[in-house]
Amino acid sequence: MSAGQPGRPGVVVSGMRPTGRLHLGHLLGTLRNWVALQADHRCHFFVADWHVLTTDYEKPRDVGGFAEEMVLDWLAAGIDPERSIVFRQSAIAEHAELALLFGMFTPVPWLERNPTYKEQREQLVDRDLSTYGFLGYPVLQAADILLYKANGVPVGVDQAPHVELTREIARRFNHLYGETFPEPQALLSPVSKVPGTDGRKMSKSYGNAIQLDEDPGQIEARLGRMATDPRRARRTDPGDPADCPAHALHRVYDTPDELEWVDRGCKTAGIGCLECKKVMIRHVVEDLEPFREKRRELAARPGWVREVIEDGTSKARAIARTTMAEVRSAIGFAVPGGGDS
Repeated sequence: MSAGQPGRPGVVVSGMRPTGRLHLGHLLGTLRNWVALQADHRCHFFVADWHVLTTDYEKPRDVGGFAEEMVLDWLAAGIDPERSIVFRQSAIAEHAELALLFGMFTPVPWLERNPTYKEQREQLVDRDLSTYGFLGYPVLQAADILLYKANGVPVGVDQAPHVELTREIARRFNHLYGETFPEPQALLSPVSKVPGTDGRKMSKSYGNAIQLDEDPGQIEARLGRMATDPRRARRTDPGDPADCPAHALHRVYDTPDELEWVDRGCKTAGIGCLECKKVMIRHVVEDLEPFREKRRELAARPGWVREVIEDGTSKARAIARTTMAEVRSAIGFAVPGGGDS
């Protein structure tokens, strides 16, 4: 799916929360999509540090260090600061201002029906998520996106409802105050959902992730224990690849011949689960080696990542200020004398 008008590069916006080092799900489900979009779009990729506080408000001190490590992972995966604006959300106050204004007219039922809200309330039982910030974080996401007038938002299928809510907020603002924002499209990743070692979605929060910088031995051990079809309790029990979490990684990595061998062996119990997984594990290890090498190379340039973030933040701030001047004028809150801050 393209973003923007035919013949013109569209504006793409996306971000990640700096809650730790990135994992295989980020690479397959997000980063490779970002890298591909750089070729034909004006991309804005941001460190969503305020979003960390929606679920981890008790640990704000951890955010700063994680931010630079995360951006280093982006750069090692192929994000090019010469082609994309890389910036930090919390350094641009206009994100918070626009979220405040959107929150004034966003109905609470729109937020309560968000499937991610319901899922995380069920999964993250070790913390209190009955907060205004957690319920309202999709409004902040909408501000993150619309502040740069994005035409497209690269997401996995599970995040598509957030983009639809952003479209609804844009439509409501335009109806109330005049045409100001485009309605962005979800740019779905070719790899929609990557399972973790326990079969749930791969997530740092669930402790089931394969970190991008793990050494091959760790990757082999962790994927070797990855959940499979529960019907294969014994080596001689046949299974169904459609019910095997590990098979999702086979579909990403295996060759057609390997997939055929895996599927046939699973259904007939001709191969065991570990024997099957070794095919996929070999591909994962080989795929991550260039990333590890690139990351080591970039990490040897002290201060460079911080410079990338500061330069990108300066560029993003200029765009954000222009948009907020338009927003204030549309609402009728323009600063007397023509100022915008």
